Amino acid sequence: MSLLDHLKTELNDLPEPVRQSTITSLTAFDQQAQALGIDLTINTEWLRSLPKVWCASEFIAESCSRKPELLLDLLDSGDLWSSYDDSAYADRLACKNITTEDQLASELRKFRRREMVRIAWRDLAGWSQLTETLTELSWLADACIQFALTFLYQQACEKRGTPILSDGSPQQIIVLGMGKLGAYELNYSSDIDLIFAYPEEGVLPDRKETSYFEFFSRLCRSLVKTLDEITVDGFVFRTDIRLRPFGDSGPILMTFDGMEHYYQTQAREWERYAMIKARQVAGDFNSGAQLMSMLRAFVYRRYLDYGAFEELRSLKMQITQELRRKDRMENVKLGPGGIREIEFIGQAFQLIRGGNEKTLQRRGILDILTRLAELKLLTEQDAELLKQSYRFLRRVENHIQQYQDRQTHDLPKDANAQTILAHSLDYPDWPSFKTELDAVRAKVHNLFDQVFSLSKQDEIKLSSQKIWNAIEDDTQLHNNLAEYGFQKPEDSLITIKAFKNATAIRRLTSKGAGVLDRLMPQLIAAMQQVANPDETLNRILALFEKVAGRNVYLSLLAENPDALAQLIRLSAASPWICDYLALYPVLFDELLDTRTLFEPLNKADLSAQLAHQLDKVDSQDLEQLMIALRQFKQLNVLRVAAADIMGAIKLMVVSDYLTYIAEVILEQVINRTWLLLTDVHGFPPNCHSDQAIGFAILGFGKLGGFELGYGSDLDMVFLYDCPNGNALTDGSKPISCAQFYGRLGLKIRHILDTKLLSGDLYEVDLRLRPSGDSGLLVTHIHVYEDYLRNQAWTWEHQALVRGRFIAGDPNLKTEYEAIRRRILCLPRDHENLKKEVREMREKMREHLDAKQANKFDLKQSKGGIADIEFMVQFGILDQAAKNETLVTYTDNVRLLEALQNQSFIDAETAKILTTAYCAYRDYGHKLVLQGDKAIIDEHAVAEMRAQVEQVWQRIME
Repeated sequence: MSLLDHLKTELNDLPEPVRQSTITSLTAFDQQAQALGIDLTINTEWLRSLPKVWCASEFIAESCSRKPELLLDLLDSGDLWSSYDDSAYADRLACKNITTEDQLASELRKFRRREMVRIAWRDLAGWSQLTETLTELSWLADACIQFALTFLYQQACEKRGTPILSDGSPQQIIVLGMGKLGAYELNYSSDIDLIFAYPEEGVLPDRKETSYFEFFSRLCRSLVKTLDEITVDGFVFRTDIRLRPFGDSGPILMTFDGMEHYYQTQAREWERYAMIKARQVAGDFNSGAQLMSMLRAFVYRRYLDYGAFEELRSLKMQITQELRRKDRMENVKLGPGGIREIEFIGQAFQLIRGGNEKTLQRRGILDILTRLAELKLLTEQDAELLKQSYRFLRRVENHIQQYQDRQTHDLPKDANAQTILAHSLDYPDWPSFKTELDAVRAKVHNLFDQVFSLSKQDEIKLSSQKIWNAIEDDTQLHNNLAEYGFQKPEDSLITIKAFKNATAIRRLTSKGAGVLDRLMPQLIAAMQQVANPDETLNRILALFEKVAGRNVYLSLLAENPDALAQLIRLSAASPWICDYLALYPVLFDELLDTRTLFEPLNKADLSAQLAHQLDKVDSQDLEQLMIALRQFKQLNVLRVAAADIMGAIKLMVVSDYLTYIAEVILEQVINRTWLLLTDVHGFPPNCHSDQAIGFAILGFGKLGGFELGYGSDLDMVFLYDCPNGNALTDGSKPISCAQFYGRLGLKIRHILDTKLLSGDLYEVDLRLRPSGDSGLLVTHIHVYEDYLRNQAWTWEHQALVRGRFIAGDPNLKTEYEAIRRRILCLPRDHENLKKEVREMREKMREHLDAKQANKFDLKQSKGGIADIEFMVQFGILDQAAKNETLVTYTDNVRLLEALQNQSFIDAETAKILTTAYCAYRDYGHKLVLQGDKAIIDEHAVAEMRAQVEQVWQRIME
C-alpha cells in the first residue's frame, strides 16, 4: 500500500487549486522513499499532518525529497514530537567531532536544515505554540553562533596565540544579538543582527606582534563567513553586522572603551531603539555583563524621554514612504498595522520611562505590553488587543517564510501561494483570511495612531503657526493673536519674538528646535482656554527658556496635549507653578495624570509611597537617598499646590498636607541615617534595631503647629537619651554614645539642607536648642529639661507652646511630652509674664516689620499673625498651671478654642482672633502662589486689624 493510500481524507481536505500539485509531489517522495527501503507509514498522527505540511512548505518538501533519511531520523528519534529545552541544540552540536572549518560549515548547515524542518513541521501541524517556535529558533541561532565561535577561536589561538585580559586570563569576544534574536523572538527565515566587542586591547607574543584587534577581526570575519556563506548545503543564518558603531564604514568590532565612547558621544537616536533588545548570545559572558551594563545606561535615560515619540514616529514614516515607493504596503512586518507598529508602541514607552521604571527594561514585546497595562500606561483592552494581534501577525509571518524558507514579509501575490497561506492558517480561502488580516491591521494602526498622535500633528490651526513663524506682517499677526483671546496682542507678539531670540532658544539643536516648532503653535492656540492669556504666555515662555537645554520636557508637552492644557491652567492661576517646574523640571511628568495631580496623599499613603521608593535605594548609598527624598518632596508639594491653586482643598488642609510630607520625610531620614551610622560604628548598648533608638526630633513654629507653607523652613531640636554617654558602640569603629548621637544629628542636618542639583530638602533652623547656636547640636533629654526649667528665657517657653514630637523613638515621645507639660504648667506671675511677652513682641516688631506706607505685613504688623500668636502663648503660659489640658494641642486654632473653654477669652474674642488668623494665613498662601511677599494693602484688612489690635489692648496692655 502506497503512502497516499493512507492520506485520502487529508488530501481531499486540501484546497482544490493546489491539491493535485501536492499529490504529485508526495507521490514522487513516496516512490523515492520506497526505493531506499524507508517506511513512512509508521505513525498515524504524523501521516495526518503530512498533506497540510507538504502543501504549506515547499522548503520542507524539497528538504525531505532531497534527503528522505532526514525525515526518518526526525521520526525515529522522536524529535519531531518533542519540544526542546534551552540546552538541547547546544548539547546536540557538542556531540559533533569537527576538525576543519569546511567540516564545521557543512555540519552546521545540515544541522540547521534538520532543525528548521522540525520547527516548521511542528508549527504548521499545530503541535507548537508561537512562543515555542520563536524561542526555539532563537536557541538554535544561539547554539550555532556559540559552537562556531568556540571552534574558530580555538583554531585561531592554536595558530597565533591566545589573547589575555589584564588579570592574565584568556580573552574572548562578546557577541551581541540584536532585534528579535536578542528578545528570543526570531522569526522563521530571519537574518541575525550581530555586534562584536572585546574587553581590552593588547598584542600577541607571535612573530608579527599581532594586535588583539587584528586577531579578533579575523575571528569575526571567519564567524560571519561560517554562518552566512551560501554553499551546496545552503547557509546557517543570514548574518548582518551593519548595526555596529559607524555601520559599514566602522571597524568590525571595538573594545569596551571604544564602544562606550561611541554610544556616549556619537550614537544616533535610532541606535537606542535598536539596543532595547540587545542580548549577549555568545562569547565571554563574565566580561559581557560589564558591556551590557554600559549599554543599558545608553538605552534607558534617567529622565522621562518623550523625544522618543518623535524619533520613532519619524522612523515609521520613513519606512512607510519606502514601502509605498516600492508598492509593498501589504507587508505584515513593516506595513500599516503590522508587527513593527506594535513593537514601536511598546518600545516608545520603554525608551521614555525605562530609566525610571526598571520593570520596563525587558526585551520581549509581549512582556512589555503586559507590564504597560499593569502600569496603566495602556488600557487592559488595548494591551490585550495588541498581544493578540502580535501573535496573529507573527504566525502569519512565519507561515509566509516557511513556504520557501525566504526572508520575506510581503503577502503573496500569486493566487496559489495565497491559497496555500490561507489554508496553512486554517482559513477556508484567501478572502476570508484577508478580511481577518485587514481587520487586525486596522485596529493596530488605529491604536498606533492614537499613541503616536499622528493625526493630531496636522490639526494645529494655520494661524498659530503663522504667529510662531512670523510669516505675516505684524498687523495681521496682532489680529491672529486677538482671535485666540489675547488682550494685549502687541505686547504678546513682542514677547514671542523676544523668546525666539533668547540665547537659550538660539542655542537649541536642530532636534530641539523641531520640538519647539511643534509645541509653540499648540501653546498659542490653547491660550483660548484661560482668561489671562497674555500673562500666562509670559510665565510659560519664561519657564520654557529655563528648561530649553533639556528639550525632553518640551517634547513631553508637544506629545501630550492634555499635559500642555494642565500646565496652561495652572500657570494662568499662579506663577508659582512655573517657578517650581523651572527649579525641578523632572516634575513635568506629573502633568500627565490629573487623577494624581489634584489628589494629594494622606499621611499613611505618603509614608507607604516613600518607603516603597526608598526600598530601591541601597542603605549605604547616601547620594541616591538624598536624591530620592528630594524627588518625593518635590512631587508631593506639586500635588498639594496644584490642588490648592485649583481650589480642590482648603487652607487648613494645605498646611496639614505640607506638614505630613515633612513628617514622613523626617521619619525616614532618622531611620536611614541610623542604618548609615550603625553600619560603620555599630549600635549603642541595648539599641540593636533597624529603627532609631534613643533619638528624637522635636518640631517648633509652623512645623510644630501644623502650619507649614510652601517655602517654610523647619524649626527643630534634636534630643537623645542613653544611660551612659561615654559607653562605646559595638562596631568595627566604636565611638562614645554621645558622639554617636551627635553624628546622627549632623548627618540628618546634612541630608536635609545640603544643596544638590535637585535642590535641598528643607532649610533647617536649630537655634531653639539649649543655648542656641552656641549649644550642642544634640541635647540629652535630662539636660533639656534642666535648661528649660532653670536657664530658658520666657520666649523659649513661648516657643515650647508649639513644640511637638515629630519623629524618632516612641519612648522619647512620652518623656518629652511629660517634660513639656511640666514646664508649661509651671506657675508664673501674671503681670511679669505679660510684660516679658509684650516686650519681646515689641522688639520683634521693631526688627522685622516691613513698615511700608499704607501696607500691612501679615506676619509682623500690629494686629497681624504674630500678635495673635503671642496672645495665645501668653494665655497658655498664664493659665496652664490651673488647667494642664491647655497644653494638649500645638496649633493656634485649637489653642484659641481651649483658651475660650478656660474663660481666658470670651467666645466673641475667640471668634475674632480665629477668623483673623485664618484669613491672614489664607492671604499669605495666595500671595506665595502668586510669587509675592506677605504684604498687602492695609485697607484690605483694616476692620479685621483694628479688632485684633483692640483685643491686644485688652489682654496685653
